[in-house]
Amino acid sequence: MTLQKYPIGLQDFGGIRREGYVYVDKTQHIHRLIKFAKYYFMSRPRRFGKSLLISTLECVFRGQKELFEGLYIYDKCEFEPYPIIRISFASIGYRDMGLLPSLHKELESIASKYEITLESEGLSHKFNELIKSIYHKYNQQVVILIDEYDKPIIDYLDAEHIHLAHENRGVMKTFYSILKDADPYLKLVFITGVSKFSQVSIFSDLNNLYDITMRQEFNEICGISQQEIDTNFAQELAVYDREKIRQWYNGYRWHVNGAKMYNPFSLLNFFVDGDYRNYWFSTGTPTFIIELSKQNKFYDLNDVQANSLLLSSFDIDNLEAIPILFQTGYLTLKSYDSTFDIYSLDYPNYEVKSAFLQYLSKSYMSSTMQEAQTMPKELLRALRTQNETELREAINAVFAHIPYLLWQKENEHFYHAVIHLLFSLLGVYIHSEVHTKNGRADAIILYEDHVYCLEFKLDKSAESAVQQVKDKGYLDAYRNKASYFSIIGINFSSDEKKVEKLIWEDL
Repeated sequence: MTLQKYPIGLQDFGGIRREGYVYVDKTQHIHRLIKFAKYYFMSRPRRFGKSLLISTLECVFRGQKELFEGLYIYDKCEFEPYPIIRISFASIGYRDMGLLPSLHKELESIASKYEITLESEGLSHKFNELIKSIYHKYNQQVVILIDEYDKPIIDYLDAEHIHLAHENRGVMKTFYSILKDADPYLKLVFITGVSKFSQVSIFSDLNNLYDITMRQEFNEICGISQQEIDTNFAQELAVYDREKIRQWYNGYRWHVNGAKMYNPFSLLNFFVDGDYRNYWFSTGTPTFIIELSKQNKFYDLNDVQANSLLLSSFDIDNLEAIPILFQTGYLTLKSYDSTFDIYSLDYPNYEVKSAFLQYLSKSYMSSTMQEAQTMPKELLRALRTQNETELREAINAVFAHIPYLLWQKENEHFYHAVIHLLFSLLGVYIHSEVHTKNGRADAIILYEDHVYCLEFKLDKSAESAVQQVKDKGYLDAYRNKASYFSIIGINFSSDEKKVEKLIWEDL
């Protein structure tokens, strides 16, 4: 097979088109965007094509029609050139000099390119002066393109640096405050990033932004749909397992009626390597996401529930795991109940699920990533062989990898989380804190034709755990789902940091 030229990591639309890289045509969505409104906001996970979208918009408004030959928009747009202010917060040097001075420097640099001298001192005044000066010089409205607007905040959401996130939020609020009043001088404003912070915190003065993040008509503006794969990568699909590719890299969507989208970074890397690997996750998952998941007891992300208000934004003054995990690409929309305004969310695909569980399990233990991957096999072997002693030893071997400082004394959740994560890594169906008519079962495992109900106790007794399962009828709802049923009662000793007693009882 002759490989196409894949634009992995390339964000320059002009370079992609001139040098013959494969380009999935998104210009129909761009044409709709240009004709529909004037002020836009959109969030998408990292490495999902946001910067390429910004670059494409820039080429449209520079009037570079020749780059669009053969694409949808070619004969549907005037391609009239406009002056452009494009800022990528990923490249302005805020880590070295701070956000405020780096923005001052960036505005001065843009002014220099347009041969304009700025006299204003304050940030908002300088930005306002730049827009008006360009407008008057060229007698043309100005296009403003902002990429990775939230990076100076996202980079500092860990506990040690959260004060910098607050500082940068204030700077950004000041920076954007002038855009609404500059309306007569603006042709288009497009702001994009990974997350959407609350309107009040950053865009309070720019309340005319049209948020297209969860609009069905813009669901496919980034990423690659199945139809687009069929059109652009037919030769690749003839070689590789179509269904397996879908399981690994498809599944993202921002409207419940929208098409499921592939992660373009992972997909293109797969076409180059031919290996099913975690390409996207390994490029940089912020530590704070893993820590926030632990703090919120989010080790079971299957069928997470949230309303539209919660998903729409988050605030650094009150960080919540669900909107962060959704906006950053670790969760995606599964279904929607319009009666109660409740979304169900889940992992988008196997790549995200397996990598997230590996990193999360590693955070509970002082193990290597390889150990985090291999330790669960002993647990599964013990279940398969129905061996009570081996199961107890396998669990104790796992907990032996947990450093002293990580032990959560007198907290049953800690034990639930570790066991859940390890079985999940094996692809075994396990659901924790399962609601039944008489209470909550700690863990239900479905493996082959067998249902296991695990009940955990801390410094109590394994006998009471078994009896609780019987008294509450935790297995009643599963009677038609398997042929064999077992109760496993486990009592952990917080002093000895291991299983004090395990009782296995087949029904």
